[in-house]
Amino acid sequence: MTVALVLHRADGAPVSTAFRRAAFGKDDPIARNREIAWEGPGAMSAGRASFIGELDVARFPHIETLVVVEGELTLTVATEAPLVLGPRAGAVIGCGTALHIQAASHTRFVFCAAACERPTRRGVTALRAEADFKPSSPPPAETLLGPTPQCRSDNVFTDDAAQVLAGTWDSTPYHRIVRAHRLNEFIFLLAGSVRFAAPDGSVLSAGAGDSLFVPQGAPIGWESSDRVAKFYVCQSVPA
Repeated sequence: MTVALVLHRADGAPVSTAFRRAAFGKDDPIARNREIAWEGPGAMSAGRASFIGELDVARFPHIETLVVVEGELTLTVATEAPLVLGPRAGAVIGCGTALHIQAASHTRFVFCAAACERPTRRGVTALRAEADFKPSSPPPAETLLGPTPQCRSDNVFTDDAAQVLAGTWDSTPYHRIVRAHRLNEFIFLLAGSVRFAAPDGSVLSAGAGDSLFVPQGAPIGWESSDRVAKFYVCQSVPA
């Protein structure tokens, strides 16, 4: 049973996830190079894409979080210093942002995109592996199969209209029961490894450099034996 979609493996191994070439909306600036693995309620999608060349976008049509897995991508907003993203570096592009996108050579990245008609946050925001962590709530006690972990987060991007949060999170090891995932969540693991359990007993293992997407409502468990850190994008969808 598949409860999490693998978007990328750090070692370049093929993934079993099915992708389809499609645009995210009619004005998608990278429509020809986008491969979508999941689309669902809340007008969110996740997948992978590639880019080479230069592109000026007068108004980015949606919110997009991307993490580079190969090559180098430069995002430039007027009056700001260019943001250069190499492998395992990421950023969030706010809906409505005017920017220049450049890649001198073939560049690949994983993404999570969300529609937003009335953006509340524009610009380009870097995701930070060396984050300004603050304590955050651990999983509910009734879901844990062992000690309560210490969790921290650094939320660097919020768009209230789209109910999207993005940032960096880490935690000490913990083990959690299989339960319905409370959010749509894009994950790029920065450190550590996780075993994601399904109701049928199957397990999906992921480690640093791997990227996944877990839809809201998917039944999934968590087991980690070392510190785990990740970039995340979360979106709450009304039931």
